[in-house]
Amino acid sequence: MAHVRILNHYLHTKFIVLGAIEFVTLMGALFLAVDIRNHFSETELFLQNPVAQSVLFALVLNCCSLAMGVYTAVFQEGKTGMVLRTLVAYCFLGMIALTALFFLVPGLYMGRGVLAYAVIAAFVCVLVVRFLFYMVVDVANLGRHVLIIGAGNNAAEIVKRLQQQQGIQSFKLLGCMSSGSESSVVDESLIVPVTRDLLAYVKQHGITEIVVAPDERRSSEGGAVPVDELLSCKLAGINVIEPLEFLERELTRIEISMLRPGWALYSNGFTYSQARDVVKRIFDLSVAFLLLAIMWPFMLLTAIAVALESGTPVLYSQKRVGYNGKEFSIYKFRSMRQDAEKGGKAVWAQKNDARVTRVGAFIRNTRLDELPQLWNVITGDMSFVGPRPERPEFVTDLKEQIPFYDLRHKVKPGLMGWAQLKYPYGASVQDARNKLKYDLYYVKNHSFFMDVLIVIQTVEVVLLGKGVH
Repeated sequence: MAHVRILNHYLHTKFIVLGAIEFVTLMGALFLAVDIRNHFSETELFLQNPVAQSVLFALVLNCCSLAMGVYTAVFQEGKTGMVLRTLVAYCFLGMIALTALFFLVPGLYMGRGVLAYAVIAAFVCVLVVRFLFYMVVDVANLGRHVLIIGAGNNAAEIVKRLQQQQGIQSFKLLGCMSSGSESSVVDESLIVPVTRDLLAYVKQHGITEIVVAPDERRSSEGGAVPVDELLSCKLAGINVIEPLEFLERELTRIEISMLRPGWALYSNGFTYSQARDVVKRIFDLSVAFLLLAIMWPFMLLTAIAVALESGTPVLYSQKRVGYNGKEFSIYKFRSMRQDAEKGGKAVWAQKNDARVTRVGAFIRNTRLDELPQLWNVITGDMSFVGPRPERPEFVTDLKEQIPFYDLRHKVKPGLMGWAQLKYPYGASVQDARNKLKYDLYYVKNHSFFMDVLIVIQTVEVVLLGKGVH
């Protein structure tokens, strides 16, 4: 399989395999660094708990790689982008994270010299392993061949969506096979001949997955979907899948245009877990109080800077729509002029918004303006991870224009979310529609594991200023 589902979240197998290989490599890099530092003498002189310290070292640097988007950078930015992101992940994030952990757990401490050697060795060794991995593994096609049954509008829509993710596909689309009497809409180069023996065709071409996407399930001439043949393929070990589930897995979003009434009731997801909710609440409170203890000097400086530039108040509150549609007041450091909404009418934020002050632009880019929302997390109105809350005025309009929009309110809103990682800052109804695809994916599949992934990857957003207007 090219994807593995871990706690309701799909992960590319290639990234899991590469991460595991790198984990072992990082452990080895630490011991290599100690040997070099100690001239191949006694390791115990530098590592009091070798196994625990090597596991910690590897785990932290792996998480930093994930946070910097290293594993997908090679497809989107080339090898240079991947190398630069790895450098930042190890030499900046990794050093900071490890230093903080050594302070919290003194028993795992390792000297600065050893740590410096270890990070350098890790950087070199992991890059070598990574380049070898990409040479050996066919990244564009990890052995999964996909056939689409249907060549009409549904098939064309699937192909269009997949082309948007061309760089990180983990399969090869072999083509689209027309079904029934439907007219072909997909590109002619993708159409494969209709066969009377589908199973034989599948085996001959090494197809491992079939997406059933005809425009009509039945036609006037009879069955548009070859049910018996598809069942034979399924019994032979070929994965037969619906378009919606296929795109959800491949794109980590839910295509709203394909949803039917009652979809949420019968889909695999939208489950309740008391244990998950308890763990999430403990996590929210623990991290919120920890961040308050660490960030209060920055919050004080931010308040002073806002007051010096544009006066008081330094904070502002707005009504937002939260869990189950309940309204609450959200708090932020003020980043716009005090007359930003003179007429009292809600206005979408725009790119390079003229209402943003100079200090406001800085605190938006660094996310310092969001820090007062720690209070919203503590009071339980928000969580660290969840769909970003919108203003009631916008929600009223969006619910009328976008189907299933209200489903995003079935979980607590968050400081960070899946949509913020996957889609740029939005300032229109169409942007809201596109972001809802990712919000619905989160609401359907959310878990503590997914929350941790989002928190880690949000580090990249904060460092690189992505999604900020």
